Amino acid sequence: MNAHASPVFPRAGVLAIVRRGSNFLLVRRSNAPDAGLWGFPGGKVEGGEAFFRAAERELLEETSIQAQATSLIDVFDSVHYAPDGTLTFHYLILAVLCTEPQPAVATPVAGDDAQEVRWFSYEEISQLGTKASARLFTIAQAIMQAQNLA
Repeated sequence: MNAHASPVFPRAGVLAIVRRGSNFLLVRRSNAPDAGLWGFPGGKVEGGEAFFRAAERELLEETSIQAQATSLIDVFDSVHYAPDGTLTFHYLILAVLCTEPQPAVATPVAGDDAQEVRWFSYEEISQLGTKASARLFTIAQAIMQAQNLA
């Protein structure tokens, strides 16, 4: 960090993970850092906002799907640097499992910073490769294994 740059402090972000059967709800991002990539809906935790509430809000904003946050699945760092090595941002990401009211029939609609939204099977997620956000496959795989569906 140079003498004139402001320090970058870690911020909290959330991912909202919703499943219907063996399908996961994903969005294709419009904005950096994952512009053009498929991943779980999510975003920043606002000041004073509980992270479960943030996951529910981000899910609704990006997909128009309402669901209740039920459990914390994973926590990981998202750290990005400029080409010169300067830290550009650092997020602590909380991956939250969200459950839709039953019967789940709402049709997702892309909103906020989501270009597209759709349901992906676990098999389709495993084939996304470079079109997937970091940790997408790992989180989906962990959920499938925890529920003995893989």
